[in-house]
Amino acid sequence: MFSGQWVNGSLLGESPEATMGQWAKGLKERFPLIFELLNPILLSFVVSLSFFVFVMLPQDASSFNIPEKFEYDLTWTGVKAGTATLEITRTGNDIKIVSTAQSAKWVSVFYTVDDRVETFLTKKSSLMFVGEPVNYRLRIREGRHRRDKEVIFNSGNKVTYIDHINNEKQNFDVPSLIFDPLSSFYYLRTLKLVVGEPVYVTMFDSKKVWNVEVQVLRKEKVTLPTGTVDTILIKPLMKSEGIFYKKGDIYIWLTDDEKRIPVKLQTKVAIGSINALLTGGRY
Repeated sequence: MFSGQWVNGSLLGESPEATMGQWAKGLKERFPLIFELLNPILLSFVVSLSFFVFVMLPQDASSFNIPEKFEYDLTWTGVKAGTATLEITRTGNDIKIVSTAQSAKWVSVFYTVDDRVETFLTKKSSLMFVGEPVNYRLRIREGRHRRDKEVIFNSGNKVTYIDHINNEKQNFDVPSLIFDPLSSFYYLRTLKLVVGEPVYVTMFDSKKVWNVEVQVLRKEKVTLPTGTVDTILIKPLMKSEGIFYKKGDIYIWLTDDEKRIPVKLQTKVAIGSINALLTGGRY
């Protein structure tokens, strides 16, 4: 694939980073199908923890800590393709949640990914949950592809959808209790999940209100760098045109305790699967 002399794992006269870049480029030329599969990996996981708004009341609005941060390695067939984070912080009555994903250096040589999703919530006494969404913003950079979309949650059960790239702005009516894809995941973590009993969720995504079924499949043990934990496995049946649309089934492993920490995520692709495994953070 390449010509040249190898010294200590690098081509003679080239830095390790440059050598890795040439290797990745050569792989892309030889195996275009593989790299076509890698394209949606990081977008899929940037908000993979975040799709749910339930119509039932939570058991305990303090099931997780604030501040809290999760750090993940993203892999495909055992090869690290990037990293992702999910973090929640509080300032007074205001809550900020941020999800990010970046491609690994060898992937960025041919396909740079730099994704960021954030939502702002405010605490209202009428809601037991940590807060109600005020503003949701999704910024995606994947190769030449760009997305920059925003949802503003207004009073009177209305939202304003803005596509900043295509200069589009629309207003929509929504139910009284609704969340964006990111904040809804934190609402999920406060709920009781029973194996074999699906729950149905309502969320606003891609200019529509969706009623999504989330299946509670079974309990499993998951091995992390820090040890083995008991988890409960869930599977959201996504229908929206947003994240995970036509990209295979999604599975999420939450710790089987009051914190419901997302320790692992997996999405099936044409060859193998993409995994996100919790590797660090503060929780």
